[in-house]
Amino acid sequence: MNPTSLVIGIFTGAIGVGYFIYGKRQAKFAPLIAGMMLCVYPYFVDGVLWTIVVGLALIAAPFVIDF
Repeated sequence: MNPTSLVIGIFTGAIGVGYFIYGKRQAKFAPLIAGMMLCVYPYFVDGVLWTIVVGLALIAAPFVIDF
């Protein structure tokens, strides 16, 4: 693990916690799931580029998917 992926993981984890709390309080499923995925996905994705791409997709998902 290099320092760049560590910083990206911390950043996406912080956003994920915010999404999770928001989804739980507002009873919205999309931000809740996106928040959980943002906290976990850096452990499974290798490479800085793929980490950024997947992170941006998960950050945008609650705005695109509304259920």
